[in-house]
Amino acid sequence: MTPVTLITGASAGLGVDFARQLAARGERLVLVARREERLVAIAAELGNTRAVAIDLGKPGAAERLMANLAAHGEQVTCLVNNAGFGLAGRFAALDGARQRSMIDLNCGALTELAHAVLPGMIERKAGAILNVASTAAFQPGPGMAVYFATKAYVLSFSEALHEEVREYGVSVTALCPGPTATEFGNVAGWGGNAMVDKLSATSADVVRAGIAAMDKRRALVIPGLINKAGAQGHRLLPRWLLRKVTGSIKL
Repeated sequence: MTPVTLITGASAGLGVDFARQLAARGERLVLVARREERLVAIAAELGNTRAVAIDLGKPGAAERLMANLAAHGEQVTCLVNNAGFGLAGRFAALDGARQRSMIDLNCGALTELAHAVLPGMIERKAGAILNVASTAAFQPGPGMAVYFATKAYVLSFSEALHEEVREYGVSVTALCPGPTATEFGNVAGWGGNAMVDKLSATSADVVRAGIAAMDKRRALVIPGLINKAGAQGHRLLPRWLLRKVTGSIKL
């Protein structure tokens, strides 16, 4: 079997930088995303990389992806669970099916892929999973209620898995970036906010921090001092005030 690093959501944003930085250190990659043309172009740019176009939010997609890897004689030694999206707006006004799709991708596919690769990692006593969460995981998010909730799931799930598998030589890391300069806002319908834009980190810096934390086998990383401080709001503020502060940020 050929060892590979599997990166989901690899056609844009953080996913592209994960691919570039991990390829630069010689890892063989399998890149996964919906947009085949962009994915193939990135794979061609990097070399030693294979592209698999699949929508992980669809039922059975994770199982089909694992079958594809097996058919190519590949075993996942590192999984970067990056695929996901957000939606901005009031819960009752947003499309219900689209919000369910967000849950299926942000939580469901991430969980299925972790479950698919962990047994092999445990057996080999080696491997790493990096799940992309967000500083949104640390508080409720009026105006992006479902997105914030999905990231809270990712953080809790990742920390629990970290403890379950660490004795086997396997690490699970949750990457919790704050505002980052990617196309996330355009997809989410985020209208822009001057204060948030000023705090935005570059995608490359966020990815660099995530990879460093994964290499150090850390359970959690929050890139940036301001983000680290902001993530502690749930310890400093009562819940009623925390949700009002978060909800006051104009979308």
